[in-house]
Amino acid sequence: MKLTWFSLYDLILSLWVGGIAIFTFIVTPAIFKSFGRDEAGAIVGKLFPGYFTYVLVLSVLAFIVFFTVTGGASDSTSQLSFFLLIAALVVNIYVSLKLYPDAVKLKREITSFERESPDSPARTRFTRLHAVSAVLNLAVLADGVILLLLEPAMKK
Repeated sequence: MKLTWFSLYDLILSLWVGGIAIFTFIVTPAIFKSFGRDEAGAIVGKLFPGYFTYVLVLSVLAFIVFFTVTGGASDSTSQLSFFLLIAALVVNIYVSLKLYPDAVKLKREITSFERESPDSPARTRFTRLHAVSAVLNLAVLADGVILLLLEPAMKK
C-alpha cells in the first residue's frame, strides 16, 4: 500500500513540475511569438487563474500525500521535503491570493503595453510585480524538482 502512496506522490510532483515547465517554457513563449504584446498578454491573462489554481492544488495534494507516505518521519530527507512543501504552499498562496490579484488590478491601469511608455509609473510597477512573479514561479519549479529528487531517499 505504501508503494501506491509513493506512486501518487511521484505523480503529483511530476504534474507540478511538468505543468510549470510546459506553461513557462513552451506555452507562454509560443503565445508571445504568435501574437502582439497586448493580445498575448490578454491570452496568458486568461490562462493564469487556472494555472495558479493548478499549481496551488498540486502543492496542497503533495503536502497531504507526503504525510501519508512519511507518517511524520523525522529523518533529514523528510524534514527537508517538509520545509520545501511548506515553502511551496506559502509561495503559491501568496501568488494566488495577493500577487496575481495586485498585478491584474495594476494591468487595468495600462491601456496598451505596445503604445504606453515602458517608463510610465504603472508599467514600472507592473514590471516589478511581473519580475517577482517570474522568480517565485521558477522557485516553485525548482522546489518541485528537488522534491522529486529527494523522493527515492524517503523510500529507504
